[in-house]
Formats: sequence, structure tokens, C-alpha cells
Amino acid sequence: MIDLEKRLTKEEALDLIQNMPLLELGELAFEKKLQLHPTKTTTFVVDRNINYTNVCFVDCKFCAFYRHGRDDDAYILSYEEIDQKIEELLAIGGTQILMQGGVHPKLKIDFYEDLVEHIHTNFPQITLHSFSAIEIDYIAKVSKLTYNEVLTRLQAKGLSSIPGAGAEILSDRVRDIVAPKKLDAQKWLDVHEAAHKIDMKTTATMMFGTVETDEEIIEHWDKIRELQDRTGGFRAFIMWSFQSANTKLLQEIPDLKPQSSNRYLRLLAVARLFLDNFKNIQSSWVTQGSYIGQMALKFGANDLGSTMMEENVVAAAGATNCMNQDEMIQLIKDVGENPAKRNTAYEILERF
Repeated sequence: MIDLEKRLTKEEALDLIQNMPLLELGELAFEKKLQLHPTKTTTFVVDRNINYTNVCFVDCKFCAFYRHGRDDDAYILSYEEIDQKIEELLAIGGTQILMQGGVHPKLKIDFYEDLVEHIHTNFPQITLHSFSAIEIDYIAKVSKLTYNEVLTRLQAKGLSSIPGAGAEILSDRVRDIVAPKKLDAQKWLDVHEAAHKIDMKTTATMMFGTVETDEEIIEHWDKIRELQDRTGGFRAFIMWSFQSANTKLLQEIPDLKPQSSNRYLRLLAVARLFLDNFKNIQSSWVTQGSYIGQMALKFGANDLGSTMMEENVVAAAGATNCMNQDEMIQLIKDVGENPAKRNTAYEILERF
């Protein structure tokens, strides 16, 4: 029997993934969640994803969004286009933009400083939760700067936090197969640690369902748990399943199977138990759909993430779920939880 007062070992986590009945696992994870969130508050944020460019040289095989600069539909958004998107977000009470792009080979630090400064100056009420570790890594390379220098300069212009995208599975064996041009696992961790050292909070993510083993999933959790022990800089953990439509990876490995809802809930529950130093775990209703997104609240998740006013990357790979604030509130209430709108820092803005 699992003792919720003791830290889960990697061997125990593997046994839970492979052997524990799903409903029992859910009950354990829900109990663990209540230790951290006894008021049964489930939060969400009203934000918008802005993909400032779709040009990318990394060519991840699991991505259907990226384009090369020579492609007819390649773009870099103008300030006017970005401003319009932010104004539309403000009109519905949004507080955050999650700004990410492809890894554009020609954009250096000055482009990003100017972009962040423009948004922060014109929309100071909006929190910039932007630029994944792969973007920070490439900006550093092409601009001949350290991670600390890139992050410090962007922070000075108004960047608040960085998202956990690009983690996929923190195993170089997996990364060499699905995204051989992407930064390695240690560098992903190094970018986040550099952010934490300047008091810039981040999130951690995991994309499962490609070529990883159960052991590699647990190793991923162990790496972020260890970093969280040292820095306390992660605000949340978000996990989603590989969306295969229109991707090179599915062409190369055609027998890749879509991940079941059972598998998603099972891994989510074990993540809640293993990541004992992460207060917030987000449900990925965008990839799982609203019903499983709701079920995730019974399997350890305490946050529904974003109402997702705009989402392009996952949609390009075939997942097109959407939800507005009223639907999200009702979804939370229907499972006996108390809905609350939050900001990027997980501070409650409004209860319903």
C-alpha cells in the first residue's frame, strides 16, 4: 500500500503505472490533491496563444505546425496583428498571453527584446508567459549570449515567466528519434534552472505517446522533481498525449497508436503522486476533450489550464477542442469542485 506521506520511488511509480487498478489509482491521486488543495478549488486562466512566427528549422517529427522560410504560408506576425489579438483577449477579460513561435533561424535577441518591450509598454496589464526553452537556447546561440543573459535582458523588457514547452520526454534516446535538432534534455533543464535563478517562474510539461518507455516517463518526472527540490521555480506540471495527424513521425512509424483516455488518466494520477513538490497539475482538455479533461480533476489535476482563445500548434496535428469560460465553470461545478479564475502566478482573481 502506498503511504502518501512518503516520497514515491521510481520503482513504486513503475509498479503503479503497470499494475494498480485505474480507479484505485485515481482515488489515491485525488486524496493527494486534497492534501494540497483542501478547499477543492479548481482554477483556470483566460489567455491566448500567440504564435508570432511559424518559421522553424528544428523540424520536429511530431509537429504539424512549422514551416520553412521559403514556404508560401510562412509568416512573422506584425505588431499590428499581435496588438489586435491582445485587444481581443482583453475584451473577454484575459490576463495572459502564451507567446511562442517556431525557432526562426534569423531572429536574434534584439527582435525579442523589441517585441517584449512593445507588448509590455502598450499592454502592461497583460502577463507575458512566453518563449520555450528551445527558443531561449537558440536565441542564446545565435546572439552569442548565455541563458542568464538572454533571460535577464528579456525580463528587463517585461517577460514574466516561460512555459515548459519543448520538454517532450527528457530522454535523449527519445529526443534523438522524434526531434534530433532540438536541445538535449539537460539543456532544457539548464534553461529552466537559469530562469529560476533570476526569480523567473516556469512550468514543466511532458508529451507522451511516441517511442518512450514507462521507465523513461518516470525518469522525466524524476528530473523535474529534482530540479524543483533545488529551486522551487516550477509553478505547474502539464502533460498531454502526442497528436499524430499530419506529422512526419506518424509517416515514419505508422503503427504508432493514439493514446487512450485510460492511459492519460493513469499517467496523470501517478504524476500527482510522484511530483510531490508540484502544487499545481493541469488537465489537458485541449488534447483529451472536455469530458476526460473533467475526469482529470478526479485523478489529481487541480487546474483546467486555459480557455484557449486561440491554439494553432495542437490544432495543426488534429486536436480542435475548444471551451469558453462559462463552459469551463460548469464543467468544474459538475464534478463538485469550486471554479476560480486565476492569473499566471496562480493567484485567485474571481470565484464563481
